[in-house]
Amino acid sequence: GGDHTITYPILQAVAEKHGPVGLVHVDAHTDTGDEALGEKIYHGSPFRRCAEEALLDRGRVVQIGVRGSSYDPDPYRYCRQQGFRVVPAEECWGKSLAPLMAEVREQLGAKPVYISFDIDGLDPAYAPGTGTPEIAGLTPAQALEIIRGCKGLNIVGCDLVEVAPMYDVSGNTALLGANLLFEMLCVLPGVRTL
Repeated sequence: GGDHTITYPILQAVAEKHGPVGLVHVDAHTDTGDEALGEKIYHGSPFRRCAEEALLDRGRVVQIGVRGSSYDPDPYRYCRQQGFRVVPAEECWGKSLAPLMAEVREQLGAKPVYISFDIDGLDPAYAPGTGTPEIAGLTPAQALEIIRGCKGLNIVGCDLVEVAPMYDVSGNTALLGANLLFEMLCVLPGVRTL
């Protein structure tokens, strides 16, 4: 629930307990903007604020599914400068993400990890009920591969954001979001599944 701004105070609390954490971030956008309309804290800036406050273990941040138009000819430069791994949506098209997640598990290791999943990481054909949809996104099957691919990581928290009921006429976005949250609960450490 909520817009992606909520992840910023959550990660402040998580880092207070665990120190800087790794991050699996699924989103159409990097959410590393500096400011909008004069505001430094908004739904497009949480991961810049987190990087500035050293809440993230920068070499253990993976952003998957990013895409869309940009005002900058190199929209992922800031992320790369921070040491984040950016996996644009076009690198995901038409294939299983299980091999990617094997690499991600190796990169993130045994230290604490947080999962932040923006529903707009999925293509709006599957999840139209969001405020900033971008075409050519991930499929629900790929979303499951990402989340299930996190099993075995030291996950210390997770969220799913940006479901907007007023744009979700069919209810499919909420249904997909609820199922993805269920899947996240199933990969938490100590949870036994069949």
